[in-house]
Amino acid sequence: MQEGRILTATEVNRDLLRSILDTPRWFWPVVMALGLVVLAAAIVIGVMINRGLGITNLNRPVVWGFFITNFVFWIGISHAGVMLSAILRLAKAEWRRPATRAAEVLTIFSLMTAMTMPIIHTGRPWRIMYWAFPYDFARGIWPNIRTPLIWDPSAILTYLTSSSLFVLIALIPDFAVLRDRTTGISHQVYSMLSLGWQGNPRQWKLQIISGVLLSALILPVFVSVHSIVSWDFGMAMAVKSWHSTIFAPYFVVGAVHSGVSAVAFVLILLRKAYGWQAYIRHEHIDALGRLLVVVATGWFYFFSMEVIFGIYGREADEIAVRTLQFIQWPVSAWTMVFVITTYFIPVSIWLSRYCRRNLWIMSFACISVNIGMWLERFLIIVPGLANRQVFTFSWNMYSPSIPEIIIISATFALVAMFMLLFSRAIPLVPLYDIKEGDILKTEIQIGRRAVPAVYRED
Repeated sequence: MQEGRILTATEVNRDLLRSILDTPRWFWPVVMALGLVVLAAAIVIGVMINRGLGITNLNRPVVWGFFITNFVFWIGISHAGVMLSAILRLAKAEWRRPATRAAEVLTIFSLMTAMTMPIIHTGRPWRIMYWAFPYDFARGIWPNIRTPLIWDPSAILTYLTSSSLFVLIALIPDFAVLRDRTTGISHQVYSMLSLGWQGNPRQWKLQIISGVLLSALILPVFVSVHSIVSWDFGMAMAVKSWHSTIFAPYFVVGAVHSGVSAVAFVLILLRKAYGWQAYIRHEHIDALGRLLVVVATGWFYFFSMEVIFGIYGREADEIAVRTLQFIQWPVSAWTMVFVITTYFIPVSIWLSRYCRRNLWIMSFACISVNIGMWLERFLIIVPGLANRQVFTFSWNMYSPSIPEIIIISATFALVAMFMLLFSRAIPLVPLYDIKEGDILKTEIQIGRRAVPAVYRED
């Protein structure tokens, strides 16, 4: 469909519900392929639980490896939902409209995936609930409140609950549209989920107010969750390179950087897969690119300060970690790759208006960011643990095993499969938001000026 023209409500319903009412041919084969990857990882996890964590390459002193790296990475991805939905909703940014639903749903699935990582990492997942929560009053067993096993479940469950409510409130008008366009069991399910929505002025007023209130209430949770994850490092172990007061804002800004990049890539995929050129337009991706320039620069500032503060103290173990990260091979090579892929490559792309409007180049930039941000978490965890002992003969490096690689790969397949299955039942682009944006299109312009034809290429 042609970009830029005013769309009717009938066209919006027809196009955005096509993924639900008319399943593409490629859908189920892709879901089955992703499901096979998840099944392979489930088998590996079963073997690991049966035989123990010895089948991994986790060792002393590197007791945290790929699993905790992946945990921090998915928590970071989840921050895109609040950034694009809550903050931009309060700021009344018009270009947020196509991205909000995908960002919110990606938040939920990323959090669910992140929660599995510490459970798998313990090796005895049945003991997590027993020791993590102080429920056994009779015997006076209380968990250690200084452990991440207490902080993380509390923060993540709060974030997951508030994000789910945020998505549910925004979905009610779309559930009503699906209720009116389906029959049988689907009609009954959507009728129940729509909560009697009729679209009268009072219901719209309550829906808008609740959305704004949840946007404001979720912001402290957004900041606290990744701050608590950073404190897992700063307070959980005697690792000098982790005792940095800048860790909390450094982790939060990095989470927004990776999360918004992931959402931009998801939007490009949805545009290609479902033919939503009229809804996910070049100016939306362009606006995300301009936002990411600011976020990436803020992240690079905190990264530089974290390194400079570490070297300024001139403590021997801190200097040893920085030497490992920036001088010793092969860790120094990974550090160089991480900095280049996280900041210099993507920012040089986002500074160009042509590149921001070329979807292939934008996809490359977004993938580059998330590769770099995954490496960043790895380079924070492993070098710090490898050199944390006083005696050098107890230092030891870590390399992942095949079971760890399979499990980590399956987390990406799991999130992608959840997103596809969600798109089969619920529109990933909000119907009412798009309709409202089309009404305001003549009054509020997205972008700075008209787009030349050269930027229309995909």
